[in-house]
Amino acid sequence: MKRTTKRAWVVCIFVITLLAIDQCVKIWVKTNMCLHESIRVTDWFYISFIENNGMAYGMTIIPKFALSAFRLVACCALVYFIGRQIREGARTIWVALLSLILAGALGNLIDCMFYGMIFAGSSPLYTSFPVDFGTGYAPFMQGKVVDMFYFPLIVTTYPDWFPVWGGQPFIFFSPVFNFADACISVGVVAMLLFCRKELIMFSRKNEAN
Repeated sequence: MKRTTKRAWVVCIFVITLLAIDQCVKIWVKTNMCLHESIRVTDWFYISFIENNGMAYGMTIIPKFALSAFRLVACCALVYFIGRQIREGARTIWVALLSLILAGALGNLIDCMFYGMIFAGSSPLYTSFPVDFGTGYAPFMQGKVVDMFYFPLIVTTYPDWFPVWGGQPFIFFSPVFNFADACISVGVVAMLLFCRKELIMFSRKNEAN
């Protein structure tokens, strides 16, 4: 087997494994927890079920269908780019981190594309459940992303003398995210730390074009 083909298969297995982990966690949470239900693991780690209808932190700058379509195009572009990097013999860590980001992007894209078609809507009063394909809570490309990991590492109150927020509660770290989000975040941060050469080369190529 050629080295290029072998690397491509390794990337496929890596991405599929990460996708399987992401989807297993999401499906378990969606079908076993009510919306906004929270399970305390430790004082600083909770499984808290929420659904994200838009971009990061629930923002809805563009319509849901357009956002899902953009995610689909971005994933296709990333697949092509990873394939080209493999053919060009790019460093393993660079390809691995690109694959990590791809897995995260695909994980959330699956939620958007199919969850609305195969699940009943989630509610604070009952757990969701699978339904006949196409009879779920939303049409194709308009499903909600399932989030569940919550790490309130520091829970305190702003001192009274603090401007604007004095006396109000403060939580660090407050976002609720999923395994796919973690893949993307870890991939991006690791790239900035360990793949600056590749990022500079990529930036220069874009400027040249």
